Amino acid sequence: METSAIDQARATEFASGTTYLNTSSCGLLPRRAVAAVKALADDVAAGVGGGTMSFDAVDSARACFAGLAGVTPARVAVGGSVAAHVGLVAASLPPGAEVLAPAGEFSSVVSPFAVRGDLRMRYVPLAELADSVRPGTALVAFSAVQSADGRVADLDAVRTAAATHGARTMLDASQSAGWLPLDAGAYDYTVTGGYKFLMCPRGASFLTVTEEAQQTLPTPCAGWVAAEDRWNSTYGPVEKLAVDARRFDEPVAFLAYHGAEQSLDLLAGIGVDAVYTRATALAARFREGLASIGHEAVPGTSAIVAVPGLGGREPGLAAAGVMVSARAGNLRAAFHLYNTEADVDRALDVLSG
Repeated sequence: METSAIDQARATEFASGTTYLNTSSCGLLPRRAVAAVKALADDVAAGVGGGTMSFDAVDSARACFAGLAGVTPARVAVGGSVAAHVGLVAASLPPGAEVLAPAGEFSSVVSPFAVRGDLRMRYVPLAELADSVRPGTALVAFSAVQSADGRVADLDAVRTAAATHGARTMLDASQSAGWLPLDAGAYDYTVTGGYKFLMCPRGASFLTVTEEAQQTLPTPCAGWVAAEDRWNSTYGPVEKLAVDARRFDEPVAFLAYHGAEQSLDLLAGIGVDAVYTRATALAARFREGLASIGHEAVPGTSAIVAVPGLGGREPGLAAAGVMVSARAGNLRAAFHLYNTEADVDRALDVLSG
């Protein structure tokens, strides 16, 4: 019988000792990513290879993420956290600009705007986001998939409303990139933490910026890594920043990016569409099973399943070797390419007592 790319990857690249349904918190690292990190760490320990200052893996990860996101590498900047990327976008807005966001949005998506103190923050229910865009809205900042409960935003409606009213859009794809197809070019900005469904080591994150938005995004943290000619820009002020989105690069954690290169390459070989089919099917099986034992999950087609009021069961599940998370009172389970029907059934067995 022919083995799918997903099944082959699950058999050869992952070694979880638990029923792991917690990718919304942190994805499992493929064996090839672990090997790459170890190899670089060994080189650094031995003082050989010069690997700590090699940008080959960084630029390879950039290109691979660009392919997954549907944009060119020239639109992708790299860094270490979503909050830092959002901070650049926040710094680009004039005083008094209105930022529209869903109520209960993840902190890193909204806090860099809120802490400025001179922006008008407006929060509305996720279902009302598109209808709440108005002529005075400067930016709509939102996640494709909500961290707390896995709800998927109406992406087409929000983009249409923003375009109608002349607002820019900033999409956080941290809880979606890797299982939900991403068209980053449809947004002025996207920000993505790599350590969840992209299965990268923590410390790899990605910012995409349209060519138009690149003209107004500031570079307050510009260093030599953001220069057009990196190695001839290490002393004194940088004479020329990179001509594309690389000028928004932060200094990176090379260990994280050596692993990220491998993880993203693995995901690209499988294809996000295939992961979407697998993950959402497993999530649907879990929702159906929950209903059969008297628990109502948040409805929708999402790889993330949340059960309101059941967050208190997380410690007991962990003790039984089923790894989930508790967020905003919800029990949250997330399904990815390395999960199987047996994982779903095991979680349901423990929950049913």
